[in-house]
This record gives sequence, C-alpha cells and structure tokens, in this order.
Amino acid sequence: MNLLDKIVSLAKRRGFVYPGSEIYGGLANTYDYGPLGIELLKNIEDLWWKRFILRRSDVYGIGTSILMNRKVWEASGHVESFVDPLVECLSCHKRFREDHLENKAKCPECKGRLTSPKMFQGMFKTHVGATEDKGSEVFLRPETAQGMFVNFKNVLDSIHPKLPFGIAQIGKGFRNEITLGNFVFRTLEFDMMEIEYFVEEKDWEDTFEYWKEEMWQWLLDLGVSPLRLSWREHSAKERAHYSKRTEDIEYEFPFGRSELYGLAYRGDYDLKNHSEKSGIDLRYTTEDGKSFYPHVVEPTFGANRTFLVLLLEAYYEDKDRVVLKLNPRVAPYKVAVFPLLANKEELLGKARAIYENLLPSLPSVFDDRGNIGKRYFSQDEIGTPWCVTVDFQTLKDDTVTVRDRDTKKQERVGVESLEKYFLDKLI
Repeated sequence: MNLLDKIVSLAKRRGFVYPGSEIYGGLANTYDYGPLGIELLKNIEDLWWKRFILRRSDVYGIGTSILMNRKVWEASGHVESFVDPLVECLSCHKRFREDHLENKAKCPECKGRLTSPKMFQGMFKTHVGATEDKGSEVFLRPETAQGMFVNFKNVLDSIHPKLPFGIAQIGKGFRNEITLGNFVFRTLEFDMMEIEYFVEEKDWEDTFEYWKEEMWQWLLDLGVSPLRLSWREHSAKERAHYSKRTEDIEYEFPFGRSELYGLAYRGDYDLKNHSEKSGIDLRYTTEDGKSFYPHVVEPTFGANRTFLVLLLEAYYEDKDRVVLKLNPRVAPYKVAVFPLLANKEELLGKARAIYENLLPSLPSVFDDRGNIGKRYFSQDEIGTPWCVTVDFQTLKDDTVTVRDRDTKKQERVGVESLEKYFLDKLI
C-alpha cells in the first residue's frame, strides 16, 4: 500500500473520513467526516480563525450566504468564464477534465480514445421558488470571495476600517468537478478559509510578499515539512480571469506535486465590476476626501487539503504500531484517561473522575477496553498526544502516569496539576 492508501484505510477505520452516501453505493468525490475527522477539521479552522482574525486588529470576519443573486456571478465573470474542458472515453464512457490529463488522447482508465473537449459550467445550478426557469436560476457559490466583495460597503459603514484591512470568512464552496479521485484532495464541496485584503494600488506587491510569508509560516507552525512545500507562479494562460498575479503553495502529495493554497492579486477587478453592475458606489474614501477602488490581495487556504496534508505528514510506522504525530493543537483528543485494570472498581472510579474533571477544558476520551498496551497503541493511531493511566500508586499518593505519544516516555504527575500540565503544553 502506498501512503495515500494507508491514510484512506486508517481514516475509515478510525472515524476520520467515510465515503459519502456509502450504504447506497456512494457518490463520487463526496466524503463525510466522522467523529475524529470533524474535530480535526474544526481544530484547523479554529486555529486559522484565531491566528488571522481574532489576534489581528486589521482583519474582520464575516459569514455570507452560499446562495446569492445570479447577478453577482454575472458581474464577477463566473457565469462566462468559470468553465472547464470535458472529455469522454469512447470505450468506458468515463469523463475527465482535459486539463488534468497528461495524455490528451487516451483514457487514463482503459486507454480508450477520448472525444474532443467540450466546455462545461463548473458551478452547480439550482432554482429558487416554485418555477424552474431562467429567472429563478441561482448557483451554489464556487468561492467565498464574492460574498465579501458585495458586503464591502456594509463593513465600511459598520466598522469604519482604515486601509489596509481585510475581510475574512470560512465557508463552503461547491464545484462541479470531474476528478480522478485522490481522496479529499478535490471534492464537489469543500471548506475554504479565505481573506480579501484591501490595499492602495501602490502597496500591492509588498502586501503580496507579506502574505506569502504568512501562509508559509502557518504551514510550518502546523508541522508541515518545508522540504515538501514550494511556491509556483501561474502563467498568464493559467491565471483566473480576475487575477493579475497568482502563486500557489504546492505540496508533494503521494500522487504528485499539486496546489495546497493559492495567493492571488485581484487588482480592483471585483469592486469595480460590482460597483458598475449594481449601481452602488463601492469606492473607499480617505479622510482627506480621496475616493478610489482598493486593490485586493487574496490568500486562500483550503481546509480539506490542510486536513489531508496533516494526516500525510503525521503518519508514522514504528515497528509494531502506527502513530499519527499530529500537532497537539489540532489533534482530535488531547488526552486519553485509562484505569490500569478495568475490573478494579477503585481504579475505574478514580479514572472516570479525572476524565470528567479534564473534559471541560481539554478534549479527552475515556478508555477501559482491553489491556493497557492495546489502549496506548489505539490512541497512538488516532494521534492523541498524551495518555493518563490511573494505577494503584494513584490511590496512595494521587499521582498518575502520563505517557507521551511520540517518545513513549512516562512521568508521574499529580492529579491536581494535570489540567495546567497539559494546557501549558498546548500554548
């Protein structure tokens, strides 16, 4: 098994990720996040929110609707430009995006002949109201950015920020992708963590370089190896219709080097177009009365791809055990609490009390199944950083054994000190 296959197997077995609609045969490129997976994903998003919104004075968070007036996507250029080349195999009749194929003539599945490409709309359509006609047609958003642009004036009127400043949100995006799989790397719906950072035109290049450093450091702080990361600039042909410069952070996935995050300079394209099409003035006015459309640098972080990368980075085989060496700050559980023996009521009661005491401040799990060795290995496999074992010495001196996931080293810690002991490690 290659690394990705091992991750897929572990993710299903241990409750990180399940195939979507599995009991009905599934739906390609959809996945459900299990009890551990949703915690890991939420921890990633919470850390991002704290770092880029709560701990800054120049970025403001909002939450915008998935469904928007169709005119938004017409003004942004997505209705006209958000299309991809689709080809179909004449033998097996599977469909692929031509721009994702190395060999444009042969099917990657059965080696059959491919049709000429046809352009298809990458946005999902639906209808609002009782009739399904052109007037009721809307799209599921393919990006979160437009919600921030159409609320630009609202944020100005409510918060009165001064340039430079950013508007940020975490939310769902939807793209009608024809993909070759690769687990949660490219899916029909996905979670985006995105910032629109507004600046004067003269400052965009310095701002672009600043966000390159911020995005890179965020990944390093999560524990991603810089040896598997690199920046790649888009050619003029690759860039989206709104972008004047785009660079991707690429990661060396098991299936090849591909995009993890994107950083785009959108100029004043969006605010100017929405202002012209809506008739609402979206210019920024300085204290001395100068009005202009701010330019935008857009750092985009894919939450699901971050999730996948952290699993790939953390997976480690150590002789007779599998370990997920997740950064403790993103690990689903921080602490597991065990009684040394599950058939001793005094140990069970003490362990349960310690677990319930830690739970309000630390995501924790109680485990009394099987022998202590199997419990350790089970927690190693899901990435729990520390295990607490209540033994007979605990009953004498109120200390417990704390075992470290990565080193397997153990130390005695007083029960009253446990909460502070773990919280200090999570700083």
